[in-house]
Amino acid sequence: MANDAVLDHAPARRRAPDAPALRTAWRLARNPWLTALAAALAVMAAWQATGTTPRAVASLWQWLPALLRGLWVNIEISVLAVALGTAVGLVVGALSLSPVHAVRVAARCYVQVFRNAPILVLIYFTTYVFPFEVHLVQWTFPFPDGVKVVLGLALPTSANVAEIFRGAIQSIPAAQWEAAQSLAFRRGQIFRWVVLPQCVRRMLPPWMNLYASITMSTSLASLVGVHDVVDTAQIASNTVARTDFTILVYFTLLALFFAYCYPIARATRALERRQAKAGPTP
Repeated sequence: MANDAVLDHAPARRRAPDAPALRTAWRLARNPWLTALAAALAVMAAWQATGTTPRAVASLWQWLPALLRGLWVNIEISVLAVALGTAVGLVVGALSLSPVHAVRVAARCYVQVFRNAPILVLIYFTTYVFPFEVHLVQWTFPFPDGVKVVLGLALPTSANVAEIFRGAIQSIPAAQWEAAQSLAFRRGQIFRWVVLPQCVRRMLPPWMNLYASITMSTSLASLVGVHDVVDTAQIASNTVARTDFTILVYFTLLALFFAYCYPIARATRALERRQAKAGPTP
């Protein structure tokens, strides 16, 4: 009887490891994005097999490498703008909490001006305020439009990062400041060793949202002559000169930006949930 019981339970032990795999497969099958991607791939495979690929789709395949290269230009602009804006914003955010009244007012005026200025206006501002060429002694250096767009996007980025940083600093409990001051820490040491490590964790979700927003704003770069993904799409539309292709190429443009920014949004939400579970810093 004991042997029979062992034999009865043996198959159950062998089948048990399959349950997590089945649940994972079922979860993936219920994912609407994966379902839509699988359907699109199936349709394209059917077109390829039967030789009935629409002309607009065939033209899109030809232009897709150029669109991806253009998207890489947008990503480069967004990364440089956010990196520069973050560096400036951290300084401005610290100055907005300065004990010197004049410094504090100047920093807050900077934040208010560039947080509330339209991004397109700032891009045009940096495009035409800065020279197209820089003359240094007998050398002449070009000032590319892409660099001007980076500066134009770095201005609102720095203002928003300054406000994010100021809010993160003010969320640190006053008891930590008092404890550090009782240990004879200077103000700069308190910022560097006590406050800043905690601020990074609190700043990360809004900073990631800001990066996604700046990435989408890089689509304005084509208005000042930058050869980005939007400019590439316009050239493709004018070259092919078909209404169905124009509609398709701009849907593709939307899909490319969505595919890049949506994972950032999901990661931000996951990070926010993780921080909510961890609770506030004591």
